[in-house]
Formats: sequence, C-alpha cells, structure tokens
Amino acid sequence: MSYLKNIRRQPGAWRLSAICLATVSTLGMSSLSNLSFAGVVDHHEFEASVHVPYRAPATARVGDESRTFTLDFSFPLNKAEQTVAWKLDLVAPSGRVVQTWNGTEKLLSRAVIKQVYWAGRNSANAMPDGIYQLRLTAAAVDTREVINPNRRSVNQVVNEILLQNRAEIIEQSWPMQVGSTNQVAMPAFAGLKTAKNNRTMSAPPALAASSSTSKTAMAPAVPATSSLPYTVYYGNLHSQTNHSDGGGNLSACTGAQNPQSAAYGPSDAYQYAMNKGLDFLMTSEHNHMYDGSDATNTSANPTTAKNLYQSGLSAATSFNASNPNFLAIYGLEWGVINNGGHLNIFNSNELLGWEYNASNQLIADTLTVKNDYAALYTLMRQRGWIGQFNHPSSSGQFLVNGVPLAYTADGDQAMVACEILNTSAFSTNTTESETGRSTYESACNKALEAGFHIAFTTNQDNHCANWGASYTNRNGVLIPSGLPLTNANFIAALRARRVFATMDKNSQLVLTANGHIMGERFSNSGSLTLTTNFANSAGRTASTVQIFEGVPGRNGTVTQLSNTAITTITPSAGEHFYYAKVTQDDGNILWSAPIWVSQGTASSDTTTPTVSASETGTSGTITLNATASDNVGVSKVEFYVDSVLKGTATAAPYSLSLNSTTLSNGTHTYVAKAYDAAGNIGSSSAVSFSINNPVPDTTAPSVTASESGTSGTISFSATASDNVGVSKVEFYVDATLKATVTAAPYTTSLNSTTLTNGSHSLVAKAYDAAGNVGTSSTVTFSVNNTVSKQLIVNGGFESGASSWTATAGVISNDTTQAARAGTYKAWLNGYGASHVDSIYQTISIPSTSTSTTLSFWLKVVSNETTTTQAYDTLQVQIRNSSGTVLSTLATYSNLNKGTTYVNKSFDISSYKGQTIRIYFLGTEGSVTATSFLIDDVSVVTQ
Repeated sequence: MSYLKNIRRQPGAWRLSAICLATVSTLGMSSLSNLSFAGVVDHHEFEASVHVPYRAPATARVGDESRTFTLDFSFPLNKAEQTVAWKLDLVAPSGRVVQTWNGTEKLLSRAVIKQVYWAGRNSANAMPDGIYQLRLTAAAVDTREVINPNRRSVNQVVNEILLQNRAEIIEQSWPMQVGSTNQVAMPAFAGLKTAKNNRTMSAPPALAASSSTSKTAMAPAVPATSSLPYTVYYGNLHSQTNHSDGGGNLSACTGAQNPQSAAYGPSDAYQYAMNKGLDFLMTSEHNHMYDGSDATNTSANPTTAKNLYQSGLSAATSFNASNPNFLAIYGLEWGVINNGGHLNIFNSNELLGWEYNASNQLIADTLTVKNDYAALYTLMRQRGWIGQFNHPSSSGQFLVNGVPLAYTADGDQAMVACEILNTSAFSTNTTESETGRSTYESACNKALEAGFHIAFTTNQDNHCANWGASYTNRNGVLIPSGLPLTNANFIAALRARRVFATMDKNSQLVLTANGHIMGERFSNSGSLTLTTNFANSAGRTASTVQIFEGVPGRNGTVTQLSNTAITTITPSAGEHFYYAKVTQDDGNILWSAPIWVSQGTASSDTTTPTVSASETGTSGTITLNATASDNVGVSKVEFYVDSVLKGTATAAPYSLSLNSTTLSNGTHTYVAKAYDAAGNIGSSSAVSFSINNPVPDTTAPSVTASESGTSGTISFSATASDNVGVSKVEFYVDATLKATVTAAPYTTSLNSTTLTNGSHSLVAKAYDAAGNVGTSSTVTFSVNNTVSKQLIVNGGFESGASSWTATAGVISNDTTQAARAGTYKAWLNGYGASHVDSIYQTISIPSTSTSTTLSFWLKVVSNETTTTQAYDTLQVQIRNSSGTVLSTLATYSNLNKGTTYVNKSFDISSYKGQTIRIYFLGTEGSVTATSFLIDDVSVVTQ
C-alpha cells in the first residue's frame, strides 16, 4: 500500500490511486481513529470499489436475474467534505450499454457504502443471455468546488466531475452472468503437476462448442507434461510483517501498523502461509521504514536498519533450509505513492533508501533517490535484480521524464511482473472469502503497450497476520519439473515470465503459441495459433475466454482479438503481444502471461539456421559465444541463460559479454538461437557452465572504544578487527565526527575546551573496504574545564616564614624531624612542658568559587604512652581576619602519633567570598613532649 512521506494537494482533488481498496471502507469513525499514523498518511487518498455477484442468488426463483451491487467509497482522514460522483454501466457482450445508474455521495470521515439494486430483465429490456460487464467509474472532488449542485441535475453534476477529473478517475469492471450460457469450447488439457500432489490436475470435461466455434467433440484430456514439462507452484508475492508496517494481530488489526511495532515477523509469516497451503510467500517490506518510522527518523542508527534487513534475508534462508518444500522470499517494497509508485524488488541483498539521519548518514546500504525510477531500473539491471509493479495507477505513477509508466530499456530488463488484482490489504479474513478487491488491468496494459515485458500477478498485500488466507487468489509460477523449489529456480521462472494470475487457487491457465509457452519472445512467419489451456481441480469450467492483442512500444490500446480458446491468425508484420483471460463459471478470473511475437513476412525459405554455443569464464566478465550459419543468411542470434533472454547479436562474430554477478553461483544452462529473415529458428544444444562469484564481504568489523582524561588533552582509543581488514576508524563524540584514523593503533586526542563541561558519549565506528560498518558500545566520559587556583603562598615553607604568621621557632629546617618534602616544615610544640604554638595565613576565597579545598600533611610524634588520654592537641581552625574562631575543622592529639606524614583534607567552600585565616593551634601539657609537624599546606579553589 502507499506510505507517503509527503502529501501534495492536486488541483480540484486529491491524487487518486487505485490501491488495494480495502476493508477500511467498512470502518466507522471510531475504527478510522485507530489507524496508525503510518497508514493514515499513506492512505490519504480516495478509494472506490464495486462488488458484483457473478450470478443471481441461489435462492432466487428461476428466471429472476435481479441482484444487488455494492459500492464502497472511502477517503481516510479526509479533512474537507468530498463529493463523490459515480456511474455504473451495465455493458452487454456486444459492447452496448444496457443500463446506467449514477449518483453523488457526500464523503467526509466515515466510509460510504452504497447499494444499487438491479431488478433484472423485463419486457422493456429483453436482454439476451450472456456474460455482461458492470463498469464503475468514480471520482471525488472537494464539495466546495462543485458549482450550484442544487440547481442542476444529478446527471449534470456527475458528468462534469468525471469529465474534469478524467486523469484521476477510478474505473473497474467485473463480469456477471445473465441467464444461461453455452460453455466455451476448451482444448483438452489435464493441467500441469502441482507441488502439493506432484500430479496433474483433474481434466475439465470436453465441452459442447458454442455457436461461434466448431461443434467437433474434443479429444480426452491428457497430461501436459510431455510438451509442457513444468510444475506449478502457488503463492503470494506481496505482503508485510513487523519489519515495516505489517504483522498486525488479527484481533486488533484495522489498518497499517506503526512501523516495526506489530507482533509478527517474517518467520511467522512463512510458517502461517505454509500452514495455509501456499508454496511460497514474499514478505515485501517498505524500504523507508527500516528507520522505525513512517517519517524520517533522524536518530536512526544505519547499522541497526541494515542489520534488520539482513536478518530478514537470514530468516528466509533459515526457513527454507528447514522447509525444502516451501519457498520463503524476503525483499523490498520500494517507493512511495505520491508522485511515485510502489514496486517490489524480489532478490535484492541490499537495503535501498534515500533517508539520512542527523549525522548525515544514509539509513540504507545503497542510495536510491526517491521517485527516480529511471535510476532505480538501471541499478536493478546492473545488480541483476527483478521487480513487480505494485497496485499501479495509469496516471501519476512510475514517472520517467514526467511520463507515467514510461518505458526504459533498463526498466524492461528489471521489471518482470505487474499486479493486475489485489484483495483488501487490511482484511482480517482467514476463510478465503474476502469480497474487497481491486483490479489494475488498464495500468498493466499501459505498461505492456509502453514496451515492458511483464507477466500478470495477483496478491493480497497482507498487513494483518493472515498471510495468503484472505482470498483464494494466487500466482502460479512454472518451474521446470525435476528442479527443486529454490530461490534461484524461482527467480529464473520470474525472469522467464512463466507466471499466471488466478482468483482460484485450484485453477491453471497456460497460453501457448506455435509450440512456445507464455512469457517467451519469438519470431514468426505465416500463421500463429494461440491456445488457451485451462484446468481446474475442483470441477469449475470456463464461462468465457478472451484473447487480447497489443503492440509493445506503440503506447496505444490493448484490444480483444477473439473469444475462442484456440485462435489462429496471421499477424501483420511487426511486434505483437497476446494474453489470455478466462472467466470461470463462478466469476473468478485468470490471466495468462503474455507471449511476444516478432512477425515476419512469408517466405519460401524453410531451412533452419544451424548454431552451436560455447561459454568462457566463471566470474567477472563471462562471454557467451555462438557460431551460426544459414542457407540464405543469419539475421540475428539470441543468447538465453536458464531460458531467459540475455542479449542479441545481429552480426558475426556472435558473442555477448555478461557480468557474472547477475547470475547466482552454481550451474547454469546456455542456449543460442539463430534466426533468418524468413523467421526460421535454429537452437543450439544446451551448454552447461558454472558461475563462481566471490562471496561478498558482509561481515562488519568489531570495535571497542575507550577514553582517558577530563580536562586539557583527552585521549580516545579504539581496538578494531575485521575478517578482511579495517580501512578506517571514526571517533564520534555526541554523534559528531571528531577524528578519522586510517591505521592502527587507532588513537586520537582532543582539546577538552572544545567540549562543554559535563557528561559526553564516545562511539567508534570501524569500516572495511566493502563498506561494512561496525559500531562500538557507547562510552560515557566527563569533561571538567574549570581552572584551579592555589590560594596559599609558600605552602611548603621553603621560603621560611614568608606569608605566614607564626610563634617563634615554628617554621624550622631542624633535621631532628625531617620535612615531608624539601627542608622546611612547621614544627609546633615538642618541648615536654606547657607550651602553645600557632601558625596561620590569611587568604580570600573568590565569591565565584565553585569549590575550595584545604589540604595539608601532618605527622604526630609523641612520647606519651597512653592510648586513651589526649594530653597534647593540635586544632585546625578557620578564623576571620580579626582572629575570631569561625570553625574548628579537626583536633589531633598524642593519640594520633605515627611515623609518617598523613594527608588531611577539608571542604571549606562555605567560606567563599570571605577573607579568612587558615589557623593551626598547638597546645602542649607538662612533662611529656608531643610534636605536631605540618608540611605542604594547600588551599585550591575552582
């Protein structure tokens, strides 16, 4: 579905998009209010659909063809009332409009459901039996833009809105049967083997021919495996999990989920789909939601996003290893709807994106500019990736040079499929009975006419946890019988366009032409016989068959060629494509992949060219060679690898260079086909060759970080290692790059004054040559750039009594008791008699100080032997400038005697802004001596 990063107002209306028209149409205001922001922004578009019962109700009396058509209109989170103009046309098989209904509806916040009753045939309208079409045409405009609606007829208002919004109209057409019809004559076709039963499907009965076909009875159906050696695998190629906005619990799922918030992931989806009988499931995650947001998450870690994508690839690989009969596929749904368009990329091993975080880091492996489809196609072709147009609109999407669905040669190589039908993306149905569904046949036809070689697909776009279970629609993918269901074989089948789309999981549709199977491109001269091969294992039959014809590159209109299952024509010279569409007797529809035909002129030359093939190289540039000859002349040689056309050479020597990375590692098959001007084709014998691409380095370096220092020069260090080699290490402080080091040891320094005081975070990132990035754990460190100031002068007393006031003999260089450092210290007491000594210095603590600490070293030497009585004391005091004691910080005594100096420290921050004395007062009693030795006095303020 469409997930917009921006919404642009369109003249007269919001841009219309035929996205999956969903269950949201049945929601009321309360349910709409529960839609997550991701879904709300994405689905801010007008949506319309019609449900048409194919037959009259089984309870109706015989001949009563009446039935009710249900119209759904919604415009999620619409802020201004819209006027919806709608028209229903009942169209006869001849193309004549039998009956028309129209009307207008007011649409604001609530979805609108409109029911139209058709009374059936009557005497005034004696409609013949047949298959009719009910066609819905709808558009919405701001009610304020509708001029005088009450003064004009409904017809006038409807016609004006539809006319003025022609480029933004939603149009759907669904078949319905009126009366009884002849079953269309079908060729005998027993169906191909399927994965579940490894046998052919039940053959449909040989039917009586209609009036337009031969009444000759058909031969009994026989298995098709001799001429069509393929096995059919059924599954879904479009769904989401909690890696983006899917995976919602069925009990509460009413819309798109907030990205990465839901309960269920890829492994849950694969297990659920396998349990429901699917052979394969692709989880296609929105590429711009790997940052965990529908908007741009500027705090996103790119490594986390890339690792999440790799974990999805690993989940698919792991599931496949444990379940060899099921194929788990993990890939991307790239793009946005607004001025864009969604497409799936089936086999990308990289996360693609355009979003950057606040550190200007790409939140992806590879930059792909939003809405630049030409550049994306080129990248996909270069990398060998293939894709699918998702729920395409005929206007406003997949623009190249302003042209919607515009052809490029690279795009033709990259895009292999186009969704022709989707069921409701937000359905919670688990019984395969969902009625909400939308078709995109007109858009897919437009792409075919532009020149794209695409097959049709039908998907469920599941956002809730009911992967593949909401309806019976499936994609049938044909893989050569005997080959296992592997990713490589599956991608090869998609490249070959061997795909059909079916609304019935029990049905098959295979179109062939002159021995060629759908998806092929071939040259032809003379007649062309198109054969529609249909089978159903549950007894359903074909009500109608339609063969459609178009011209690639014409940019015109696809037209119906015939309504017979076997159609023989002689095409005009030039390029053509053909596809088959079958409507079953229950209204379910199947679409074959097209066949592309280059029609030449008739010639008497019937000799087939001879051609041989060879290949050189196993990695890098490999070369496909061919030697071809013809009785008249070789017009071209085509090079096929695994049945997929890789290139064409029109002149000898016939060779083609190919990048080996576009092929998977392992064994491949190469066939050369040589053509002459008459359309005769010669094929070489198959040549087997091997590809051995170097395994890409996807291992990220490991790295740890450390820091030392809090001020001045601080140091950063990292230890980094890698399986191949580290190319550089980056140091980020607070998510800002500060330094890059390209060789070990990975260290750098930083001036602390470039950072603010306080706590900071350090992260180191290590890179290797392949671009893998490893990120260290965050290291938290502190910076303290405060300037310290020493307030004490001559604190070590080495200048004698300078700056100090002391009693006689206190400041001494007497060697009887050594200083802690130097030669001088303060020696208080020690006389063995009553005595008082003091020493102090006056200091002023700044009022701006944040902290102030007094410290000094003290040694107490005493002859006292008591261990309980303090006879001699030293008091450490704070006095004011007049000598008044403000505080006694500590008192030491003979009890503290020892043999070494001991550091003492006190916080005197409370005296900031004051002039004080740092005062030491020693008091000694009589008889026994105690000395108090003080050195290296310091008062540091910050």
